[in-house]
Amino acid sequence: MSTSEIDASVQAELNRLRESIDNIDAAVVHMLAERFKATQQVGRLKADHRLPPADPARETRQIARLRHLAQSANLDPAFAEKLLTFIIAEVIRHHERIADETENVGTQDAGARDGGAENDRVAGDRAGEERATDG
Repeated sequence: MSTSEIDASVQAELNRLRESIDNIDAAVVHMLAERFKATQQVGRLKADHRLPPADPARETRQIARLRHLAQSANLDPAFAEKLLTFIIAEVIRHHERIADETENVGTQDAGARDGGAENDRVAGDRAGEERATDG
C-alpha cells in the first residue's frame, strides 16, 4: 500500500506521531551534546591531574543504575546497557585524546622552557663575548 492510498485521517495521525518522534530525536541529540560537554570537562580535569581516562568502578555503577532506570521506564534494560556502553566507550576515547593533547602540550611547554633557557644562555654568552671584545 502506498502513502497515497492511506486514509487521510490515518496519514494525519501518522504525521503527528512522526513529528513527535522527530522532536524526541532532537531532544536526545541535544541532551547527548550537553552530556558530552560535561564529560569533556571531566576529561580535562582527569588529564590535568593525570587520572586514568576510564573509571571501571563508576562505569559498572552507571550501567546498573541505567538498567534500573530503564526497567522502571519499561525500556529494555539490555538495550539501555548497550547504549550506555557505546556512550562510555566514546567518552573514554575523548578522555584519552584530551590526555594525549595535555601531555603533548606539557612536553611542548617543557621544550619551550628548556629552549628558552638555552636561548638565554647563548644570548648571554654572546653578550659576554661582545663585552670582552669591546674592551
